[in-house]
Amino acid sequence: MAYILILYYSRSDSVKHLALQLARGVEKAGLEARLRTVPAVAPSHDANARAIPESGAPYCTLEDLRDCSGLLLGSPTRFGNMAAPLKYFLDQTSDLWMAGSLIGKPAGLFTSSASLHGGQESTLLSMMIPLLHHGMLVTGIPYAEKGLMNTRTGGTPYGASHVAGIDNSAVLSDDEKQLAQALGTRVAELALTLRKSA
Repeated sequence: MAYILILYYSRSDSVKHLALQLARGVEKAGLEARLRTVPAVAPSHDANARAIPESGAPYCTLEDLRDCSGLLLGSPTRFGNMAAPLKYFLDQTSDLWMAGSLIGKPAGLFTSSASLHGGQESTLLSMMIPLLHHGMLVTGIPYAEKGLMNTRTGGTPYGASHVAGIDNSAVLSDDEKQLAQALGTRVAELALTLRKSA
């Protein structure tokens, strides 16, 4: 069955809340939204994560990524870049790259930061790079989505975003929810279109 993989890393749940809105958008288009996460990277570099998380989305496998019809990739901002756990997972995908497993599949991006100028767009750009190397078709949010012109919080043409506040207590704004759902729907519809034309 076709599904859109929503792969994210979230420490304070801000990125997770965006992922849930993206899933709503995917499901509006009629596809399954498969939520997956990655384990934290230990400072000691020892592999000490449980095989299954105690709560939340299951950990992503390479098979989840290989078999998806499209990808929505999310990370908190880390000094204008994606978080190390997500980068670590992507660094393990060279076999998929060698096989061309992701070529031609649509992808979108999402992020969250503590402040409005916390590096959201550069984080989204940093996440695009490995997807372009995989030959994925990266899409953003077009300005036909009125929320891009109205938002006073998150939301960019590069992907969905959220401004969580310094204590990560800010809930998603209506514009952030709408834009995340729109991106989810867009990636799912692109996946359906590409499947029909194959």
